[in-house]
Amino acid sequence: MDGKDEEIGECDPDIPEEGPTAPPVGLLDDVSGYEETPKDGDSTDKMYPPPADRMPIPENDRSAAVPQVRVPIVSEDIAREALLQFVDKKWTYRSKPARELVFKDLKPFTIYRYRLETYTESRASAWEFEPYTDQFVDGPQYGMSPPPWDVAVEVPPTYTDATQKVRVPHSSFVKECHRCYGRGRIRCSHCHGRGRTRCIHCHGTIRSQNKRCTFCHGRGHNRCSFCHGRGHKICPSCHGHKTLMHFIQLTVTWKNHVFEHVPDRIPEFPVKKFEKVTGDAFFVDESILVYPIVGFPDEEICEASKRGIQEHLMKFSSINRILQQRQTIELLPLTHAFYDYKGQEYTYFVFGIENQVYAPKYPTSCCIL
Repeated sequence: MDGKDEEIGECDPDIPEEGPTAPPVGLLDDVSGYEETPKDGDSTDKMYPPPADRMPIPENDRSAAVPQVRVPIVSEDIAREALLQFVDKKWTYRSKPARELVFKDLKPFTIYRYRLETYTESRASAWEFEPYTDQFVDGPQYGMSPPPWDVAVEVPPTYTDATQKVRVPHSSFVKECHRCYGRGRIRCSHCHGRGRTRCIHCHGTIRSQNKRCTFCHGRGHNRCSFCHGRGHKICPSCHGHKTLMHFIQLTVTWKNHVFEHVPDRIPEFPVKKFEKVTGDAFFVDESILVYPIVGFPDEEICEASKRGIQEHLMKFSSINRILQQRQTIELLPLTHAFYDYKGQEYTYFVFGIENQVYAPKYPTSCCIL
């Protein structure tokens, strides 16, 4: 240490430098059934596939039948009112054409939307710790820890995304804090434990621009603002309690995975518009596992059902537990309206139960010059 460092102050040898933020390898005990849970501070949790008796097995010879459905009809009054509401939201459009147009034809289309929902549960473990303040320690002396899929959790409503963190029973134990080595304090890294730092304006020379430095009042150093001159800080891991309670935390994740398909058969109408509206769900099939739809008049919907079910089984049956599936077919109302206004022909679409309008071209619009 040079003379200037001595002027700044000496560090307390009883205050250790900061240790690793994660427990070092070898510190944590093994817990039966959770030996593969990372112990080196790895941010990746250990995933656990569900046991064989928790996994539903599909039957190859099962299928689902769908009833017939009627195509809804949009009247001229409904089509006109839908266009008026659409124009009302466009401040550059005038409502006069919508009021005075003459309909030439209203052409309904039969459009279906297939949706498959697969509700899954996954479980993963990771080591966690908290300051030990004489709280109860549920350790291995109270029994063996249950396997990941036997840990009791509160299940949320079906098809609701949720995450729940649960402490694995009998996995807790107390160890000396690895960050402060059981001292409760760590050396301030900013002043290196001295409590003072060299003045950044005069660099310890006590003079600045041939005058006494006003920032350090001629001392050449200032009190460390990070530790308030103490040379140490409370350990951020144990909060000064010197010991930590380690435990395995199980993260249970429920997620609803959705597969959708709408046949794109009308070039003038963007199929993505259907994402913003609802349809009439005339077919709902729900079970732990659903089966491909057969015999439906729209063969593309049958193929979508088969493809979606296969895709979800391949994606989610290895690591996740499938809790429930639901497949629906919605009839999406779509009407192509043809009309005349002042000798010019125009068209627009009315779609969805909400009677939304898609009108790429409208007779008149005002503009600001």
